[in-house]
Amino acid sequence: MKVLLLKDPKEDDCGQDPYIRELGLYGLEATLIPVLSFEFWSLPSFLEKLSHPEGYGGLIFTSPRAVEAVELCLEKDNKTEVWRKSLQEKWNAKSVYVVGNATASLVNKIGLHTEGENCGNAEKLAEYICSRESSALPLLFPCGTLKREILPKMLKDKASFTA
Repeated sequence: MKVLLLKDPKEDDCGQDPYIRELGLYGLEATLIPVLSFEFWSLPSFLEKLSHPEGYGGLIFTSPRAVEAVELCLEKDNKTEVWRKSLQEKWNAKSVYVVGNATASLVNKIGLHTEGENCGNAEKLAEYICSRESSALPLLFPCGTLKREILPKMLKDKASFTA
């Protein structure tokens, strides 16, 4: 039997989409069709901000796409070595907040240490950040145009965040 999955392919540790692998165990042949196309905007501006961690109190990652944006910035401008030699350490001296274990795993792969991954959602992460953040510097929050406003609103209300 054939199964059509309308989702982005994701590779697991075995290099295969976990849904395709799981369905295959039951004798089903799955095909993935991505339903969204995605385009990154403002990567040069984002790279400029990533290159100056001294201007920020920390980083917030709420999606795998935000981590992908970091990877694209580093690859595109051959900044991977600069990242490993200095920027990574400077960002690790600050708080790097994440929502969820999947995003935390990706952030760890680019060499950053995370916190907040067990919060589970933006509202709980905002509460966690507000309970810990004392820096007068803004937090860098790479996000897309479809982001929900819960996290930015809660952090602005507590004055520990600027967009």
